[in-house]
Amino acid sequence: IPIWYCKKCGAPNLPKPGRYYRPWRDPPPFNKCSKCGNGEFSGETRILDTWMDSGISPLYNARYGVNQRFYKKTYPATIRPQGKDIVRTWLHYTLLRCTQLTGRSPFDHVWIMGMGMDEKGERMSKSRGNVVDPKPVFEKYGADAFRLWAALEVNLGSDFRYAEARVAGARNTLTKLWNLARFISSFPQARTTKLRPADKWILSELSELVRKSLNGYREFNFFVPATELRDFLWGNFASHYLEMAKTRAYGEGISKADQRAAWSTLHTCLRTMLLLLAPIAPHVSDILWRSLYGKKSVHAENFPKAQWGRRYVHYTKPLTEFNSGVWKAKKEKGLSLSSPIESQIPSGLELFASDLRAMHRIPS
Repeated sequence: IPIWYCKKCGAPNLPKPGRYYRPWRDPPPFNKCSKCGNGEFSGETRILDTWMDSGISPLYNARYGVNQRFYKKTYPATIRPQGKDIVRTWLHYTLLRCTQLTGRSPFDHVWIMGMGMDEKGERMSKSRGNVVDPKPVFEKYGADAFRLWAALEVNLGSDFRYAEARVAGARNTLTKLWNLARFISSFPQARTTKLRPADKWILSELSELVRKSLNGYREFNFFVPATELRDFLWGNFASHYLEMAKTRAYGEGISKADQRAAWSTLHTCLRTMLLLLAPIAPHVSDILWRSLYGKKSVHAENFPKAQWGRRYVHYTKPLTEFNSGVWKAKKEKGLSLSSPIESQIPSGLELFASDLRAMHRIPS
């Protein structure tokens, strides 16, 4: 506590603000008592709760009282990220002290995270010796894989367990994206006005992906866009649409217009996924974007809009169930996925008949 007491009259004397003072060991930065003029003092030996100092960290970072121009540009902040274990202390003290000193809240939003646990579910701490050094993990899997794992692992505010196998799983998702980008990059970026039903279906699902992901970002809940992107990438897009559109993309026995529709839809999906993934996996998103879609960084782009209708979303369940059923039938018969098979396309999926026949090699 920065106070020196006059030894004669006992009056507390305060130094000028702006410096760190240690009255228990240093002489006062003044010569006379402000009340009686005496020149002998005793320094305060008591201390405040440490959170009294920590509570003004936003003011320190904004150079409050030191650089007024910088302070006006940086205070208040948009968001404060912090752990849930110091809500009563750091958060409450910060709101109290900064508001008292400035008359304004130090930030607009608070992002409260859970605690990091080891694989056994025990809280990580130096005393337990179960803290994981992130540097070797970055070197082995890459920073983007670690960031994606962190976003995928748990919903906002919940505790999370670290497991290297799950970081490896996040890297597999990025590898899948990379391989898909390589495949899609082999086709021109075509503009089309006539889409096939399969194209309209995946674009309907893409709109759902955009809508849900943006809602997650607005809430600072990165778990939402991360899981939605992963599920869309591995599921509806790679396992279903890509296989349905592959024959058209190669131009095997179809019109040029239908081929261009497949090209356009593939690139639209990839572009949209890169834009949505960029805040979570910034490096791989940027290198793919610069390689395929422009010299400027993906981080200079706006988020995509859910601009495609939802009319075809109701086909998702019957489409994926039909595809899964055909794959299961081929497996039971000992056939490869590329082998022909006799199968009846449901009447509700007649719109997709040509793509489904080409995908599964079902005779007409």
